Amino acid sequence: MKRRRFVVAIASTVALWPISVRGQQMPLPVIGFLGPGSPASDASRVEGFRQGLNDSGYVDGKNLTIDYRWAEGHYDRLSAMASDLVKRKVLLIAAMSGSAAVAAKAVETTIPIVF
Repeated sequence: MKRRRFVVAIASTVALWPISVRGQQMPLPVIGFLGPGSPASDASRVEGFRQGLNDSGYVDGKNLTIDYRWAEGHYDRLSAMASDLVKRKVLLIAAMSGSAAVAAKAVETTIPIVF
């Protein structure tokens, strides 16, 4: 009798386990976007970037997150913004200008930087 209860308890636990695991969602991977301009001035670049990701099967909000940083023309802010992206532990940094790439490279050497 005890063995039967034990088997039923284990079977119930195993049957319910996938339901509880499915309820926990893993965080989406994050890509850092470092732009020297503003969202308005770089709208075509952002659209091209997002379209390239979409064509490769990556959709912002669905299977990845894009974390945008805009310098608004203040190039001296790029290093601090790159550091902030590094602290966020992004998978890569997409730099939208040479100055953004240099700032990101000066801050981090292990995260890939796409220019």
